Amino acid sequence: MTAQAQAQAPAAIDATRVAGFESRFVAALNEAAMLQLVSLAHRSGLLAHLADGEPVTSSELAAKTKLNERYVREWLGGATVAALVEHDPQTLTYRLPPEHAALLTDSGEANLAVYAQYLPLMGQVEDDVLECFHHGGGVPYTRYARFHEVMAEDSGQTVLPVLFDAILPLAPELPARLERGIDVLDLGCGRGLALMKLAERFPASRFTGYDLSREAIGWATERAARRGLSNLRFEERDLSDFDLTAPAQRYDLVTTFDAIHDQAHPLNLLKGVRRTLRQGGVYLAQDIHSSSHHHGDRDHPMGTLLYTLSIMHCMSVSLAQGGEGLGTMWGREKAREYFGKAGFGSIEVHQLPHDIQNDYWVLRP
Repeated sequence: MTAQAQAQAPAAIDATRVAGFESRFVAALNEAAMLQLVSLAHRSGLLAHLADGEPVTSSELAAKTKLNERYVREWLGGATVAALVEHDPQTLTYRLPPEHAALLTDSGEANLAVYAQYLPLMGQVEDDVLECFHHGGGVPYTRYARFHEVMAEDSGQTVLPVLFDAILPLAPELPARLERGIDVLDLGCGRGLALMKLAERFPASRFTGYDLSREAIGWATERAARRGLSNLRFEERDLSDFDLTAPAQRYDLVTTFDAIHDQAHPLNLLKGVRRTLRQGGVYLAQDIHSSSHHHGDRDHPMGTLLYTLSIMHCMSVSLAQGGEGLGTMWGREKAREYFGKAGFGSIEVHQLPHDIQNDYWVLRP
């Protein structure tokens, strides 16, 4: 055989690898379907009503949840096959084991069912993203129904429970300063749950939240008014030119929670943060824990999911604004580079025991 013919000959296929990948793929299809079942059960209240661990029939569960019995029965069938619930064929009852309830309902420390919502949510824009593969550009925030609702549930588990005990103490002086009264800005605030919690805890301080989403800002403003938080305000704002529009030396504390990587122009935002901090100010940033290199993320416990979310949302919404498209997995190396370019002299990074997904940065001028 000539050298050219050898080069054109198909590579030998390892049958063992084929069989192994086939098994993995079939398992992945089933596990992905299980996540869809979990998302439906979380949103419909099925999981919450199964959390007590008591056996129920499909009719009893439908009555408790006020849902259609035929759909409940079919969901229970899928949940049985997926080993989400235990089924007794003699009594025709179904039971959510307490070990599962601890992970899939609010009865445990974290409700993992919240995260099952991301895949069906992103699936709604698959056609839009596919168009971007062919023609470039991105998908605007307005195409993502329920995104801020799900993000609020997400941050309700990673940020809110540890905000006072673990996140603020990363800058040891902050709790006392907040008690005395300082000016605080949260960028990309979404529905503003963290700011509401801070405003209630520290009434002497003044809080402002900016976000691009009109829906999120409207929701946050209404809830803050209901709670009588006169020291808190929200504003719909595009932060693409924050390096120029940020008020100089206006705030003592700036925060971003999972908000930098999907900005149109993240470096502009970071330069604006540096510009608006007063002398002695602190910037606290929560963002995705990752490497800036693909090979560095091979062992990431959530790497595949996070790259998928980047394609389906974070990178795409940035590109839709004519932005950089930094992506979810921009990583520590790129983060340090950008923080340095923005003018921060002190850069610390931490991980918290409860949160394998995020890094927590403490930055000072």
